Amino acid sequence: MSLVAAYAVPHPPLIVPAVGQGQEAAIADTIAAYREVARRVAAHRPDVIVVTSPHAPLYRDGFFIADTPEEHGSLAAFGQPQERLSIRNDLSFAEAIAAHLRRRSIPSAGAPQGAGDLDHATFVPLHFLAQTMDLAQVAVVRIGLSGLSDADHRFLGQAIAQVAEEANARCVLIASGDMSHKLKADGPYGFAAEGPQFDKAVADIFRSGRLQELFSLNGTLCEEAAECGLRSFDIMAGALEGAPYTAELLSYEGPFGVGYAVAAFEVENTPGDTEAEAAAEIREREERGRDIDPLVALARASVESIVRDGRVLPLPTNLPDELAHRRAGAFVSLHERGNLRGCVGTIAPTRASLAEEIIMNGVAAATEDPRFPAVRPDELDLLSYSVDVLGEPESVESLEQLDPKRYGVIVSHGFKRGLLLPDLEGVDTVMDQIAIAKQKAGLRPNEHAKLERFEVVRHTAGGEPRHE
Repeated sequence: MSLVAAYAVPHPPLIVPAVGQGQEAAIADTIAAYREVARRVAAHRPDVIVVTSPHAPLYRDGFFIADTPEEHGSLAAFGQPQERLSIRNDLSFAEAIAAHLRRRSIPSAGAPQGAGDLDHATFVPLHFLAQTMDLAQVAVVRIGLSGLSDADHRFLGQAIAQVAEEANARCVLIASGDMSHKLKADGPYGFAAEGPQFDKAVADIFRSGRLQELFSLNGTLCEEAAECGLRSFDIMAGALEGAPYTAELLSYEGPFGVGYAVAAFEVENTPGDTEAEAAAEIREREERGRDIDPLVALARASVESIVRDGRVLPLPTNLPDELAHRRAGAFVSLHERGNLRGCVGTIAPTRASLAEEIIMNGVAAATEDPRFPAVRPDELDLLSYSVDVLGEPESVESLEQLDPKRYGVIVSHGFKRGLLLPDLEGVDTVMDQIAIAKQKAGLRPNEHAKLERFEVVRHTAGGEPRHE
């Protein structure tokens, strides 16, 4: 399972009758569209609902991801404290998203002290969902926007979709966001010509389904329109990227000077490789050359699946015991014409098996290494592969216990940690190895650090490129 649908929705508190006191009648089309979204979400029977909100805690250089088991909220700020909601957060799903962000050096954090209540941009969509489903029976992940780039918001969306695939979870994404706040002279922010222009551009994008066009909207247009939803929609576009989906603009209204759009993006079911087919692919590679290492074959299959098909490789059946039943940290390294093209790994096991460790680190090496752009399909035949399986780290009391050819090194100080694999070209001395590991950890060259060593078994057989 994975992302099954995404919906763009507005969040005016007055759409809740207790707050609107009859004013909500002026946005009847929005209410009808909202109810249709709620019906569709319930029909999808999601395991988790991810809500991206412009009014969740906002950080300049990272993303807010709710990190408490439960959250509660009300519309007390809008005069209706009796309108209350409670949700159960999926902390494992949230942590998996945060882990993807860390691989790209993007920070994330929970709410600052005293700011843990549900914000109204989350409350309003959940108010409608509660009319068609029991929110106590479905987990929620609440995510804020940030001062980071559009590309980072796009990556966050990709991470959400990838985590849903990894967790085998039916996931629905709710992108909460209003459009322009400058549609009318008597509106809350007055009128600007850019307001209607922005709303028309975004509504047309929603109608056509060409969500990648959100990233090319004119920055001045967006700023002058005083919108509060674009980055939420950017996250949604990233989550849907590469997936086949239908697009539908369900409604658009702006009677109060703020634009409200409701749009639905339903992910289509398409035939793909089954677990058995993935296993057959690995066996076929082994039959073509008896010297192909199954760990290397699995890494290649993982990279090609995510790059060519946009999907995480299903766990193959009938794997060797070393892959199916062993747990270990592992690094997947990609090279192109002798140059590093991506390398991501785990110091200790984070998955149920070494096979899953290799699959997910292959995905990360191809798409998430912050030093390189994502691997393109036309590069696949040029890549060479190696898989390093890590042994248990051992404490180091003296430099004499290190050997850069035999042992990898881990340096750590507080929360900072850096790792360097052994037997790397150009790393000939212990001091070179420690210096590079400290640099990766963000430590100064003369800063004290704890040292650990580990041995590695490197797998390369069959990892050569198809074409030089």
